Amino acid sequence: MVAADQHAIHAAFKLSRSHASGEPFTLDVDIQLPSSGVTAVFGHSGSGKTTFLRCVAGLERAQAGQLTVQGEVWQKENCHVPTHQRPIGYVFQEASLFEHLTGMGNLAFAMKRAPTPTSDEGLQQIIELMGIESVLTRLPKHMSGGERQRVAIARALLIQPRLLLMDEPLASLDHQRKQEILPYLARLRASLKIPILYVSHSVDEIAQLADHVVVLEQGTVVAQGDIGEVFARTDLNALSGFDTGAVWQGKSVARDEQWHLVKVSFQQTELWVRDTGEALGSSIRVRILARDVSLARTALDETSILNRMPATITDICPDRDEAMILVRLDCGQEVLIARLTKRSLDKMALQVGQEVWAQIKSVAIVR
Repeated sequence: MVAADQHAIHAAFKLSRSHASGEPFTLDVDIQLPSSGVTAVFGHSGSGKTTFLRCVAGLERAQAGQLTVQGEVWQKENCHVPTHQRPIGYVFQEASLFEHLTGMGNLAFAMKRAPTPTSDEGLQQIIELMGIESVLTRLPKHMSGGERQRVAIARALLIQPRLLLMDEPLASLDHQRKQEILPYLARLRASLKIPILYVSHSVDEIAQLADHVVVLEQGTVVAQGDIGEVFARTDLNALSGFDTGAVWQGKSVARDEQWHLVKVSFQQTELWVRDTGEALGSSIRVRILARDVSLARTALDETSILNRMPATITDICPDRDEAMILVRLDCGQEVLIARLTKRSLDKMALQVGQEVWAQIKSVAIVR
């Protein structure tokens, strides 16, 4: 939970309405969000993610609501700051560029709306940040989907927002275009000093980009906190299933050039991962999927699995698949999730409190 202070974002909304299908929907949230970094608003379709973001933007007015951003009240009883007066940048699923303007023309439009003039240096920094130098003279119809979205993000930044809202900005892109734009979003996360609210239903995107996560189910908050803490939970329906896993944050400390591996140090353990060229000392985030973790009763020396560590079973929970089970493991200061068959659980007689060896078959570097 984020501590309440004047620099954070406090958002409380109560809204009731009917979906297009006629089914009733209620949004009822009261949360405190960090004043910097990326907060992912995550949940399945229909959970209220976009409705929440639109309430923050002022595009939708809750029947009861309160919104304070870094000490400034944007909404409370008898007060509702209109959208055009809120210092926000908003990036939609579709780039929504002005089709008759070039990339530079779209950026110039945003700069006219900014509260203070943008310096040439500031403009160039954003152009370089989003990698759009080559498309500034093109019309949107001559840009790829990823290029259009990068221009849209640059345009949102040039408004000089105090809060950046991103509503599933990769949803309309194919896999190749998503992979093209994700590094730019990661760069954005590392460079910006303003808070970003990032709506998505993609666990992969969130694992790579988010610092803080809010999980919505049917309009209510069922979990929030640091990404490592939230992703390590086994009791959340929104995170259960095939993509369940842990997110660890560490630092590269050694390189094995012969085998093209890098050693990453975490709080109380280390992992060898594929060498992707990061300088030693770099901060590295990894994602370890539950399906890539197996368990053994004893340490096994004759095995092809490189990363093994002692662990203690702290929880055993059902998986969506009736044949499977999720096992939560304490590895010192880190938490792992293993996805096993119920048959294996029974055969090994595993139980809470038991000491085991965790074997990590695959580790994905996500940043």
